[in-house]
Amino acid sequence: APDLNLNPNPNPEPRTPNPEPLPYPPPMSDPLGLIGSSVPFRDLPPLPAIDSGQSKGPGFKELLEEQIDKVNQLQKDAKEAIEDLAAGRRNDLESVMIATVKADTAFRMLLQVRNKVMGAYEELKQMRI
Repeated sequence: APDLNLNPNPNPEPRTPNPEPLPYPPPMSDPLGLIGSSVPFRDLPPLPAIDSGQSKGPGFKELLEEQIDKVNQLQKDAKEAIEDLAAGRRNDLESVMIATVKADTAFRMLLQVRNKVMGAYEELKQMRI
């Protein structure tokens, strides 16, 4: 009769007992030394004030208008490149394709920004005051 021993190791070594179990829950470490600190929160320095005046950079409206102008210019450039190619004034199809894809990608990105802004606006409209 064939030997049906499925154990790949014919001479198993005796098992070692499990190591000492860890305490549960494991002790917390305090790398910053803040747990159990005797410094109350009222003794911490105050947070810096937030400037409520005009910000120093351009606002959202100005940035959005600038991006709309850039996308518009890219679309005009792509349209001009297509017209030049069709009229025979240009023979480099690659640059026409690049200009067209660049204008399309910029427009799609601007459309997604618009969708996000409209979504945020709709969410604000739903808020209860």
